[in-house]
Amino acid sequence: MSSSVLYDAPGPKARARNRVYAVLGTVAIAALLVFVVIRLADKGQFAGEMWDIFNYSGIRTSIANGIVSTLQAFALAGVLSLVLAVLLVVARLSEHKPVSLLATGFIELFRAVPLLITIYVLWVGFFTSEPMWAVVLGLTLYNGAVQAEVLRAGINAVPKGQSEAAYALGMRKTQVMTTVLIPQAVRSMLPTIIGQLVVTLKDTSLGFVITYEELLRAGQLLASNTIVNGDNPYVPMIIVVGAIYIAMCLVLSAFANWIERRGRRAKTGIAVAETGAADTLEAPAAPEPPAGKIG
Repeated sequence: MSSSVLYDAPGPKARARNRVYAVLGTVAIAALLVFVVIRLADKGQFAGEMWDIFNYSGIRTSIANGIVSTLQAFALAGVLSLVLAVLLVVARLSEHKPVSLLATGFIELFRAVPLLITIYVLWVGFFTSEPMWAVVLGLTLYNGAVQAEVLRAGINAVPKGQSEAAYALGMRKTQVMTTVLIPQAVRSMLPTIIGQLVVTLKDTSLGFVITYEELLRAGQLLASNTIVNGDNPYVPMIIVVGAIYIAMCLVLSAFANWIERRGRRAKTGIAVAETGAADTLEAPAAPEPPAGKIG
């Protein structure tokens, strides 16, 4: 029987039991889905008339405007969070204790506070008439703190010999950080960074709570203001909006995978970190000095 560091490999009886549990779980989930579909069909949510609403130009225009608002908030929050992440990681790695402690406290605070609370406080306190900026700044604060920790992990993975060599050449700490450490950290952690950007894209839907008319809010308004066969088309609207979110996230995920594959083929620098796994990054072996003559 083979074993792992974390657990013992299951034996024949355990594998058979796991297969039975998997079959039973799959059947239960399938039965639940069938039950939900039948109930919704009985209420007319899958009737053809419910789906005909997407043939109207006004409906399509409203959904398109929601997509634009979603991408606008995502683009602003994505760029600002990356800028904030760089500033935070430089401050956290600073040799000045007050600066390092302040950055550490900022990161831990906004990683711990639920994002929805941050967005709501910004909306009520500062941006009542501009909900988009409450969403953008809330996403920036939270994702900037998370991305700072991602960059810090990447910087710590850079072999120390590279920074020592840079200092030996007379480079200042700022130069070492901006030209040696951060570029390699970004390259090694790029799949994780883009993965967090996918989370940023999905979290724009929290603007629904503060009436920001992003994609989810646009779909909710359309469904609540449209009557078909005496009922609101919530289910068709949820399916369409959900499919659009999935498509946008899949595009970003595909981009992350493409970046990861390109990084693996690269021959210089440190390796790209596996998505969802921690790799051991080692410095390349130093070349042996040429043999010389004695005497």
